[in-house]
Amino acid sequence: MSSSSTTPQAATAQPGTTPQANSPQATVHGYPRQGPNRELKKAIEGYWKGAVTAEALQTTAAQLRRDTWQRLAEAGIQEVPTGDFSLYDHVLDTTVAVGAIPARHRAAVDADPLDGYFAMARGTQDVAPLEMTKWFDTNYHYLVPELGPATTFAANPAKAVGELAEALSLGHTARPVLVGPVTYLLLAKPAPGVAEDFQPITLLDRLLPVYAELLADLRAAGAEWVQLDEPALVQDRTPAELNAAARAYRDLGALTDRPKLLVATYFDRLGEALPVLAKAPIDGLALDFTGAASANLDDLAAAGGLPGKRLVAGVVDGRNIWINDLEKSLGTLATLLGLADRVDVAPSASLLHVPLDADLERELDPQIARWLAFARQKAAETALLARGLRDGTGAITAELAANRADLASRSTSPITRDPAVRARVAAVTEADARRAQAYPQRAEAQRARLGLPLLPTTTIGSFPQTAELRVARADLTAGRIGAAAYRERIEAEVREVIAYQEKAGLDVLVHGEPERNDMVQYFAEQLTGYLATRHGWVQSYGTRYVRPPVLAGDISRPHPMTVDWFRYAQDLTDRPVKGMLTGPVTMLAWSFVRDDQPLGDTARQVALALRDEVADLEAAGAAVVQVDEPALRETLPLRAAGRPAYLDWATESFRLSTAGVRADTQIHTHMCYAEFGDILRAIEDLDADVISLEATRSHMQVARELAGAGYPREVGPGVWDIHSPRVPSTEEAVELLRAGLAAIPAERLWVNPDCGLKTRGWSETRASLESLVAAARLVRTELEG
Repeated sequence: MSSSSTTPQAATAQPGTTPQANSPQATVHGYPRQGPNRELKKAIEGYWKGAVTAEALQTTAAQLRRDTWQRLAEAGIQEVPTGDFSLYDHVLDTTVAVGAIPARHRAAVDADPLDGYFAMARGTQDVAPLEMTKWFDTNYHYLVPELGPATTFAANPAKAVGELAEALSLGHTARPVLVGPVTYLLLAKPAPGVAEDFQPITLLDRLLPVYAELLADLRAAGAEWVQLDEPALVQDRTPAELNAAARAYRDLGALTDRPKLLVATYFDRLGEALPVLAKAPIDGLALDFTGAASANLDDLAAAGGLPGKRLVAGVVDGRNIWINDLEKSLGTLATLLGLADRVDVAPSASLLHVPLDADLERELDPQIARWLAFARQKAAETALLARGLRDGTGAITAELAANRADLASRSTSPITRDPAVRARVAAVTEADARRAQAYPQRAEAQRARLGLPLLPTTTIGSFPQTAELRVARADLTAGRIGAAAYRERIEAEVREVIAYQEKAGLDVLVHGEPERNDMVQYFAEQLTGYLATRHGWVQSYGTRYVRPPVLAGDISRPHPMTVDWFRYAQDLTDRPVKGMLTGPVTMLAWSFVRDDQPLGDTARQVALALRDEVADLEAAGAAVVQVDEPALRETLPLRAAGRPAYLDWATESFRLSTAGVRADTQIHTHMCYAEFGDILRAIEDLDADVISLEATRSHMQVARELAGAGYPREVGPGVWDIHSPRVPSTEEAVELLRAGLAAIPAERLWVNPDCGLKTRGWSETRASLESLVAAARLVRTELEG
């Protein structure tokens, strides 16, 4: 498939060229970092292993930045971003830029800034990392700043200035991007030892002089514009927080030694913060005009527009992979022309959240491929829209006609609709999403069937995905081995995992998921309506990349997906083995979901497919079935007004998946790396018998929150942070267990890691699980003695 089949043709902008003043330009907020073959991941992991030098790592990073800027310029992007590139996380980069290094990491950062940077991200055997959580309602994870009353800030402009200098030296018009001061503080949490009610936003007056220094340094380095990202302002904010934003941009706008300021918001409508920023003495505002954020158009008009200011209009969806409706976007842009002094065109958010290039997906049906736009195609769409806005639609007549044809092809394709699936969803009743017995009766029946000890131990699902497993999977895909040889390899791995868990003393076992490439993709490849990509990698955190499948049509399950491997594992042991599934909300959230019908309708389709799988697992003898929903919190609408409707269909779809089982079949779910305090009622509405959650980095905060909400069911707050290479001691696990017991009664407390073990090695897995089991036994003995 040629590039012209999916990539709109834009007028190429050469480095250093500048359109006429105030004529619409094309720009982007950020771009994927990994490189076309995940070169950054390989270089960083090589550095961690000692196989790549620091100099070689930085050389790879610099080349990736140069390639990205050149690719954007060739696509017609006239102003490229700098500073959005990161070796791990852009919020961690901001922590370094403002000098907010946690005390426990200062010595490491002072000794070697690069190693200290990675220690903050991953931890070491002796020092815990920063907490990690989801970036708003995306599947990207950021490192949470730790601040307190004693925190001091100091400007470190090296990265921001250095990357700007790189771009300028190559002849690009460049705009540095920083996380804004208000969002940085609102995303922060109290440092260890600081009172939980401490509000980091109270440090604003201490932080603003540091931002002033950074801005002055960037201006001196040649920056005409600097972008300050403030996505936290699209959330519901208190009057005090809005006043803080007004004060921040009053003070920064009043600086004399500064570049022009572009404040960027995305992911939702700006709402009550819009007049605050519109009145601020800043020079430009970037707004999202896609999805729910399309309300920004009416809000901006009602606020009187942005007279004398630059508006960067996000009309290309930066978070999903469907082609843009060019005529609709041009209509929006035409309306916006009367609301600002200058209107530029951009994606709605950083393109970090989409894969690099749809033209690489040569194995997809060409008809479907024409419906897709990854980062490269979105940059071209952005440039094309700027050209149409600048030169008139007559300049892009052919492109508009091709776009209309592609949109019509998708809307009328039989791929997108299955009458049988839709009829089944229409027949669902309220009773279908409710267990026949209340939790107390179920708990009694499950205890009798399972016979587990106090503080039962288990893991979340996956075991290490070794190099040998990845090679075997690649060999199968390439045809170097047959299905029988591949199955033998997977069977051997399952035998090893089951035997190890029995030897380690775990109470409820898993088969380890060696046959699964990804917890969503594995199921997507077996369900109708989903499409898999070969090169659609997206960063989840650090060097962890995922390939979200594409949800293009109606969903059904042609055959059982996990039953065969469950049977094989359960036949190896007398202990219960969990059936392991990914829940409907996560199947949507970690996919590029269709945008042509309500999410709730799609969730019910997935739920019914999973319901069939749960029934088959139970019929095969599964006493415990885990349906993971780590994305329940991340998909929560950013504004409270949209949350009740979302939580209604989200919890209903989970129950629809699981409610058909007997009383003595125990339903587990798992969630991780999110803030759970504002969905506690929804967690109860899931009606799962056991929930396991990440709790190590937050020091059991979620256990306290569940207890405070009166959560009545069983809970497994994690006692091992699996996203760090450090091995917890038995004493650490005991300390966390006791903290958990202070909130959750022993008869309802489980002992488990924070998350699956796919990314860990076998040596650290063995050592960590031994600590976990030993801690459970020690505390169990204390309780029973």
